[in-house]
Amino acid sequence: MAWQPQLVRRVDAAGNPAASLGHALVDDYLEFVAARCRPNTLLATAYDLKVFFSVVPKEPADVVTADVFAFITAQKKPRRGPRVVRLEDGEAGLSARTIKRRLASISGLFVYLMTRDDLVIDRNPVPTGPANRRRSGNRGAPLLRTPRTLPRVLGPAEVEAVLGALNTARDRAMVLAMLLGGLRRCEVLGLRLGDLSPGERRVFISEGKGGH
Repeated sequence: MAWQPQLVRRVDAAGNPAASLGHALVDDYLEFVAARCRPNTLLATAYDLKVFFSVVPKEPADVVTADVFAFITAQKKPRRGPRVVRLEDGEAGLSARTIKRRLASISGLFVYLMTRDDLVIDRNPVPTGPANRRRSGNRGAPLLRTPRTLPRVLGPAEVEAVLGALNTARDRAMVLAMLLGGLRRCEVLGLRLGDLSPGERRVFISEGKGGH
């Protein structure tokens, strides 16, 4: 019977977030990630691996490069339901950035498995660097091309429209913190009263991106 990954989120005995998929080797890797990365990175990695092994129902040791290319093709297919096309690249499937992130999660798993001396896995099925260039015949060809886009900046009228739709001073303060301070949503939601210094016009971010 093929392995069916089931994502389980929990908190370990020390109060730290943990995740598992029901496979000993994959769960060992997720434990390795949990000890070195932020909780959001752990959950993103666990979900990426769940998606991959749902599409490629194989044991990790049996995964080959052809499976990875088939996975990329499946991820590029349009989702079910009404057809939606992204303006940045005209595609209807997952964005290249999302697929590249999932490939990085898969590659990370196999790099981990290759370093273990109790396994016979000696090859990463995700083609990178010279391996991919040999396959494509082009020295500079990436596995996936991502469009170079700049974030769209809201104009003054759009900002006023957003602020005008908010009903409370709290909501306006949160939006203005993101607009004027460049804060991310999670950084604003993590603020506490002690983090605010109105007299100094300062906000202390204790959990910034990358743990800074």
